[in-house]
Amino acid sequence: MIKELISGHLVPRESFVFGFADLHGLLNDKFEGYEYGISIGKRLDDIIVDDIINGPTIEYYNHYKKINSELAEITGNIHADLQREGIDSLPVEPTISTGDDSYNEEYLRTLTVDISHKMVATRAGLGWIGKTALFISTEFGPRLRLVSILLRKDPGIDSFPVTESECGKCNLCVVKCPAGAANGKLWNTGIKREEFFDPHKCREKCGELAYKKLKVDARICGLCVSICPYGKKFS
Repeated sequence: MIKELISGHLVPRESFVFGFADLHGLLNDKFEGYEYGISIGKRLDDIIVDDIINGPTIEYYNHYKKINSELAEITGNIHADLQREGIDSLPVEPTISTGDDSYNEEYLRTLTVDISHKMVATRAGLGWIGKTALFISTEFGPRLRLVSILLRKDPGIDSFPVTESECGKCNLCVVKCPAGAANGKLWNTGIKREEFFDPHKCREKCGELAYKKLKVDARICGLCVSICPYGKKFS
């Protein structure tokens, strides 16, 4: 029933992926009781992503914001429908990339959030984490934005978590990264992000590029999204 309810909100269906995750023992105490999750991803426009050659474009920046807004609206609507069915849920809005004033000191120190959409997506079996810490979906590569909904009830999990990278020897994103933030090590669930990727280097360079090219206070680049072969093969 939950699967059908969600599918009804994902239009057109071919532009979305979603899956269910078992999150037992993975969330902090403030989310006590929410032991399951829904991961939803919406595909980015290939033409806009392919046009990212030397850094973020204004079209990508606007598209990024638009998809985030659409995902936030979708999860709000799904949450409302779940509540009407007596299923307790908690929507988690898309992660945004804005200026420092939007975040607290703890976030700026660690660059981590309470709920990682990428973690929920890997637990839902939708893909893995790439060498520049992108989520790489089996359907769209990194060309998507993610959102999550937490649940107290088992939604009927029918997939297995992804626990290691499928990037292999490919280093295209590592070489292309203007921040030099990645060292080429492969992700798995036993490795810390900082062992293969420096998020502070990435965030700083994204801020520089966004201001230089777009004159906006944001943290956005898109070069690794554009160059990833897992995305290009769907273009």
